[in-house]
Amino acid sequence: MSLKIHNTLTGKVEEFVPLDPPRVLIYTCGVTVYDDSHVGHGRSLIVFDTFRRFLEHLGYEVRFVRNFTDVDDKIINRAREECTDFMTIANRYIASYYRDMDAIGVRPADVEPRVTEHMQEIIEVIRRLMERGYAYEAEGDVYFSVRSFRDYGKLSKRSPEEMEAGARVEPSEKKRDPLDFALWKSAKAGEPAWDSPWGKGRPGWHTECVAMIFKHLGETIDIHGGGLDLVFPHHENEIAQAEAVTGRPFARYWMHNGLVTVGGQKMSKSLGNYVTLREIYTRYHPDILRLLVLQTHYRSPLDFSWEKMEESRRAYERLRGAIEDYEVLKKLRIVPESGGTHPLYDRVKEVEAAFYEALSDDFNTPQALSHLFSLVSELGKIKNRAYSEGKISQSELSAYEFASRSLLNTLKKMFGLMEDLYPECEVRRVVARELEAGELIDSRLVELLIEVRSLARRKRDFEIADMIRDRLGELGIELEDTPAGTRWKRR
Repeated sequence: MSLKIHNTLTGKVEEFVPLDPPRVLIYTCGVTVYDDSHVGHGRSLIVFDTFRRFLEHLGYEVRFVRNFTDVDDKIINRAREECTDFMTIANRYIASYYRDMDAIGVRPADVEPRVTEHMQEIIEVIRRLMERGYAYEAEGDVYFSVRSFRDYGKLSKRSPEEMEAGARVEPSEKKRDPLDFALWKSAKAGEPAWDSPWGKGRPGWHTECVAMIFKHLGETIDIHGGGLDLVFPHHENEIAQAEAVTGRPFARYWMHNGLVTVGGQKMSKSLGNYVTLREIYTRYHPDILRLLVLQTHYRSPLDFSWEKMEESRRAYERLRGAIEDYEVLKKLRIVPESGGTHPLYDRVKEVEAAFYEALSDDFNTPQALSHLFSLVSELGKIKNRAYSEGKISQSELSAYEFASRSLLNTLKKMFGLMEDLYPECEVRRVVARELEAGELIDSRLVELLIEVRSLARRKRDFEIADMIRDRLGELGIELEDTPAGTRWKRR
């Protein structure tokens, strides 16, 4: 099964052929650490984390690098507002980032470089650009000469003439052409600065990623990823610098996820319409946001709303319920074998094949999920019939277990969902309300209260039984009475 992905550079869906298989080199642009991460950041992180999992499933040896921009105008301004230094701000929000990513199941990259740790590499890239005539110094600042790079605009499909119409020059800038962009900014009073051949200063945004990619992955990589908003100017400027230095392709495939919007407008801190990941976690299990992201094709826009979070919660509970229902079904009366191999085994194989085929077709996660939900529907029919009859055959129960475990393994391995289900699964260290409340509802205590409630019901003391149910509900524990007993789940 060949993997096909959309390449922003060519505008086409292409077969993925790594430069040096089975090794795959991937870089995605990380966050600028001046505030908590929001849903827009989360979407990109979830998309590329899941894509990385799929590549590993296909047998590729993935080396994945994602950076931190830990010095930037926004970080410096935040530090001024709080009367502290820029590194305190950066460290605070890097720690916040890790808490958020841990909760949502995004694995750390193999290397997570910080800009401030790569000043010599950044200076070296700029020096090589100047040697080759692509950059120039102007009173301590260094600029890239856009018109000197013949292929500028090939990623964003814009010509220099089109870009010039929207270009503007700040009064403080000394560049020769409105299209030129800064590689090195001379030091300003009260701002962090590093020594360089052009005097004290700090790097421009677009040079940082090039230098870190060169150091940790090499001069040509397989996949460069990021949000659609980075295509221009950031990724366009990366290509110009990298290929001007080396004379060969920088990234063979460019993958960009669509934006998260709110009412059709891009979610951003500048517009004030953002929702932080921590806010999500106080209201929903992190898996529910992850599922919401995967229900939309990665290249399409995702218009966020709390109504859509509710829809995702219901979908998540359908998936989780289909898996957990096995524990209830095995408590029913088991009747003699019906004979023959249950057709559910073959159905599971069909679903698995269709699932991976969808992922191989430009990482079509919504199509892949639709195949899993078709299996959930079939499991629901078995459950409903067994509940109504109060019995199930051993062959059907075994087939249900096989199907539900296949569903769980697929969701966990490919999509990073439901890692807290069953003892053999890795338990997430931070989930849902526990992130804010810092406390867990002990499962053993819930089971004890359910026993007390069952005893009260047998004695027809419905006032006590209802009180236990209602009070557990207030704590986010939902009870469901079934023929095999009462089951519970966290809402």
